[in-house]
Amino acid sequence: MNETGSTLPRRPVLGAVIPVAAFRALLAVAIWTGSTAARAEPDPQGGPLLVVSGPLSFAPLVRKVVPAVVNIAVTQDVDDDSQTKVKVPQALRGTPFEKQFRERMRSRREQMLGAGSGFVIDPSGIIVTNNHVVGNANKISVSFSDGTELPAKLLGSDELTDIAVIQVKADHKLAFVTWGDSRKVEIGDWILAAGNPFGLGSSVTAGIVSARGRDIGAGPFDDFLQLDAPINPGNSGGPSFDMHGQVVALNTAIVSPTGGSVGIGFGIPSELVAPIVEQLRTKGHIDRGWLGVTLENATGGGVAIVSVDKGGPGARAGLRSGDIVSMVNGDHVDTNRGLIRTVAAAAPGSSIRLQVTRKGHAVDVLAVVGRRVDENPG
Repeated sequence: MNETGSTLPRRPVLGAVIPVAAFRALLAVAIWTGSTAARAEPDPQGGPLLVVSGPLSFAPLVRKVVPAVVNIAVTQDVDDDSQTKVKVPQALRGTPFEKQFRERMRSRREQMLGAGSGFVIDPSGIIVTNNHVVGNANKISVSFSDGTELPAKLLGSDELTDIAVIQVKADHKLAFVTWGDSRKVEIGDWILAAGNPFGLGSSVTAGIVSARGRDIGAGPFDDFLQLDAPINPGNSGGPSFDMHGQVVALNTAIVSPTGGSVGIGFGIPSELVAPIVEQLRTKGHIDRGWLGVTLENATGGGVAIVSVDKGGPGARAGLRSGDIVSMVNGDHVDTNRGLIRTVAAAAPGSSIRLQVTRKGHAVDVLAVVGRRVDENPG
């Protein structure tokens, strides 16, 4: 009781002895259930403890997700021009078989083998990976963590985002994983990356999200999560999971002077991957919107229209060079890449409303989106 007669809240007793087993159990519960009790306790400086500990072990998460992560081997037939100069074995030189040997070697077709990763998103055998892993393959083979190996076929791929969908036929329902919401991922969050580094077989690595919104010059829709979990060649196409075991990124690229991991890897956020995967598995290709304008970031905010293609959707809508676009369908746009992605996400033939500043005056422009082809810039 205090002086006014009210009951004070009971505080934990510092220095109380807790059995070791009980302490470990309480700590595990606090970490895995997200308990804020430990975080709310002030430190000697008077502020809250913002970080208590990482997970005691990733093993429960690994057991849950690894059965749905696959290794992918591809075969591509190519003409080998290097066979123009053929080294003839000594035993055949000067014999009737020398000419036959040279012709056979010049026409020989060799196989290029590659390896990558992927993950099952549907128990029927739908698998997500990178386009650069399977896009030019003649044969695709998928290996699972239990040793099962199955042939796969390509359902669809998209070069601009480096996303591909393949399918295997199994005699039972396959383990699969689900999409997480990459929009909720924060810099500093734990992630678990899985895949097939250097073709060695299934493995996992852990780290944190280092940055968001990275543009590495891979394509017009760059919006990568930067990850510091070790990602190496062969991890391409594999997933990165949040601590709930949901896929928040498709591992795609690394920056490295050595060719191996130096802690700078990049994954495509699930918010971008999931809708593209859905189109690829159902239609086999992506239909993207196009305005027919050249863009650049405006100094004072918004996106400036540098030029307008004659006869393009933007010209028909009345857009002009010098216009500053600040909003599309009521949502703010701050960068030219953001505007390109917004337009590309619109179905060809649909209408979008742009809020434009023209010579100091606000103008609303209604544009009917055209169909983007690879050579269209925006």
